[in-house]
Amino acid sequence: MVVTQAFFGINVAVFVAMTLAGVSPMEPTSQQLVQWGANFGPYTVAGEWWRLLTCVFVHIGIIHIALNMWCLWSLGRIAEPVYDHWTFGAVYLITGVSASVASLIWSLGRVSAGASGAIFGIAGALIASFYLGEFSMPKAAVSGLLRSVLTFAGYNLVIGAMLGITDNAAHVGGLVSGLILGALIAKVAPRHDDVLRRVGVLLVGIAIAYGGVAWLQHAHGYLLHAANGQTLLSENKTDQAIKELQTAIRQRPDYVRARYELARAYLAKGDYASAEGEFKRVIELDPTYEGAYYYLGMYYLDQKRPQSAREILTQLLRVNPNSPDAHFGLGAVSLDELKYPEALAEFKQTARLDPDYDGVYQEMGLVQTRLKLYDDAIASFLKQQKSEDNSENENALASAYEAKEMHREAAEASQRAKQFQNRR
Repeated sequence: MVVTQAFFGINVAVFVAMTLAGVSPMEPTSQQLVQWGANFGPYTVAGEWWRLLTCVFVHIGIIHIALNMWCLWSLGRIAEPVYDHWTFGAVYLITGVSASVASLIWSLGRVSAGASGAIFGIAGALIASFYLGEFSMPKAAVSGLLRSVLTFAGYNLVIGAMLGITDNAAHVGGLVSGLILGALIAKVAPRHDDVLRRVGVLLVGIAIAYGGVAWLQHAHGYLLHAANGQTLLSENKTDQAIKELQTAIRQRPDYVRARYELARAYLAKGDYASAEGEFKRVIELDPTYEGAYYYLGMYYLDQKRPQSAREILTQLLRVNPNSPDAHFGLGAVSLDELKYPEALAEFKQTARLDPDYDGVYQEMGLVQTRLKLYDDAIASFLKQQKSEDNSENENALASAYEAKEMHREAAEASQRAKQFQNRR
């Protein structure tokens, strides 16, 4: 059981490392699982193919790993002597990857992790071997082991289907790939010294898994281009980002995220007509996509089309009445139209919904200054001051202090503004 013990130890070591790093040992979050190598379609298909293997050693809580390790130990105790060490290890890893591929084919957006797909692979290989292979042990013993393995596989598949939270696609993928490998080994290379034949069989298994990967890449390659486009856009490589995002959209015209990022890339490039068209297309495809409304509204405002901006931001408010973006945008529109009381009300609502909303206190302070509410303005600028070093905010604060004839405070704010400006 050398290889079984090694896999057991790796799984436990990963789980302990996750726990020591602050991951909950009972209910880890999806984000934490992904950080530790879980299988997640948008990341895996976008180029992080190593997740197909690493997810086999990541578990979703102590109960999950305890059950899987019990199954691994029980089946490994049977399977490793039936095969040799390296064949057992190869079957485990190949069926584990095949299970991960099957999981993605069934549900691309699901976060999946655990050794159960590989364990089902070993179960499938044993089932095929017991049916087709020749063993020196008594027939009654083989029949007893076969019933145990069949019971294990059937019970777990039924329970998984009933609970609905188990990744049965991975279980089926592991089981089927294990059946194939077990059957080939039993018929083509039943003896431990049939090294070349066993290598050939295992290469067939790798080829099947690779075929699944190739299909995923072909069917969902748009995710790879979209992810590359987002990365390039964050690096200010706008032209390259546009090419990648356009490729993603050609492969999947209804992929909303790629269109949204493409619209942002067009804005960054200054191609406003194309940006407007893409934002409208995003809203058409997904009327609940809030970011598109906000960017389109702020674009209209920048283009001196306040009425269009107000209309689109009002639509956003209908989509989500508690959208901080909608209220902030409407505040900006009212400010542009010199409707200061309305603007102040919208900015205050933004701050109530999201006290950390970027720039809201500075805008609130500017409106309060124009309404000659200098004490309120100073309080708003001071709140903004806590979130960032901002020369514009300090200059506005200085003006409010001057209006109150607080000359020393005004001079200090002006000095800070100069210091912040010089750091740029």
